[in-house]
Amino acid sequence: MAKVGNRQRKTLVCSECNSENYRVEKNVKNTTERLNLSRYCPKCKKHTEHKEKK
Repeated sequence: MAKVGNRQRKTLVCSECNSENYRVEKNVKNTTERLNLSRYCPKCKKHTEHKEKK
């Protein structure tokens, strides 16, 4: 069975319109810094930077 506790669900927020569009899993033990990904925002209708919610 897999170990439990290192992976957490994180929410990504659009940097332009502040809408919460994506939920991703992240290993918090290996990657301590916040995620910053380029994703498609359906509200802005273009690719924007999505940052991990505080």
